[in-house]
Amino acid sequence: MSDASLAGRNLVPPIRPEYDHVLAPFVEAPVERVLPFSTRLWQQDWLRKGLIIVALVLVWEGLARWQDNDLLLPGFGATMAALVDGLVNGELLDRVRISLVVLLQGYVCGIVLAFLLTTLAVSTQFGRDLLSTLTAMFNPLPAIALLPLALLWFGLGSGSLIFVLIHSVLWPMALNTYAGFQGVPETLRMAGRNYGLRGPSYVIQILIPAALPAILSGLKIGWAFAWRTLIAAELVFGASSGRGGLGWYIFQNRNELYTDRVFAGLVLVVVIGLVIENVVFAAFERLTVRRWGMAR
Repeated sequence: MSDASLAGRNLVPPIRPEYDHVLAPFVEAPVERVLPFSTRLWQQDWLRKGLIIVALVLVWEGLARWQDNDLLLPGFGATMAALVDGLVNGELLDRVRISLVVLLQGYVCGIVLAFLLTTLAVSTQFGRDLLSTLTAMFNPLPAIALLPLALLWFGLGSGSLIFVLIHSVLWPMALNTYAGFQGVPETLRMAGRNYGLRGPSYVIQILIPAALPAILSGLKIGWAFAWRTLIAAELVFGASSGRGGLGWYIFQNRNELYTDRVFAGLVLVVVIGLVIENVVFAAFERLTVRRWGMAR
């Protein structure tokens, strides 16, 4: 046999027999391990956060009893009694309504202006220069520092409050949104341009969905800044059309030495903040970024 034929036979791979082995099911250990009830219970967020709140309440009550002076530090029971009394007679509910109406107006205006600035920034070089210059100038400026100008320009009323709220929301919201836009992958940007998207349509359909985690973070920060700015502003000049909000309620009762009502107002400020953060924003985050796999 020639060397060429031997080389050709060596190139053909051998055919090996196939075997099909049926394996018995694995039943020596359960596929899914059932966690103990205590472990499953501890995994609940509401329980862990509730225990932290209970611990803070116990510390508060212990300090109040050690101080033994309701004028300086009323106990948890006295504060809850004042809170229930204010809610039942409707005074606290009316104050909260006034504060939230003003807050919503300033918050929405700040968000709209922030999106206009960031849209201009991602579209033109002039917009980028404008955003970077304005945020460097005004973001470090406390909103409370603008109270004298707000009083001078808009008078004693809701206009002044809305002005300082817009200032407190606009800059952190714009910075977070622009940072989110800058982090959008180039692949998505090219896909949007290939579809002919330009200007606002490009921002709405490509950048905003991709940058939603950063935008949501900006919404949270803007809300926190707006809420505390509103309470602080109402403490100074919060009477709007002869009636003030929750901060004004705290300030009035402090002047009249109703410390339990002051603490009741502070507790209501904290409760509203917890509800907005853990109910409203948490639901929005669960329905968007978590559902889409953009956040853990």
